[in-house]
Amino acid sequence: MDWTLEVAFLPVTDVDRAKDFYTSIGFHPDHDLSPGGGVRFVQFTPPGSHCSIVFGEGLSDQPPGSPSELMVCVSDIHAAREHLLAAGVDVGEVDIQPWGHFVYFTDPDGNRWSVQYLPDRHQT
Repeated sequence: MDWTLEVAFLPVTDVDRAKDFYTSIGFHPDHDLSPGGGVRFVQFTPPGSHCSIVFGEGLSDQPPGSPSELMVCVSDIHAAREHLLAAGVDVGEVDIQPWGHFVYFTDPDGNRWSVQYLPDRHQT
């Protein structure tokens, strides 16, 4: 039996602001559902990912910015950084480490993201 990680919950203060942010960086909007009872379920998926993020109302008691850092992996760290900069995201310089190359950013609620590039994985 496979056990797949497919959804990560992010606490946010303003659902619509979060939607705008994740749309601006190119995440795909999958759902925006309000089934009742004070619950709003919004799901976005990064391009090419099998794991989505979920945020909304009535989903978590955690304060915004409280989850541990989330990581997405890319095949071109410089293109990823330029994409984020073009979307108006405050993203750091490329951090080159012996185990990989990284850039870091936060969403408007302080949820931390890292973008990872592994040169050994993408050599031709």
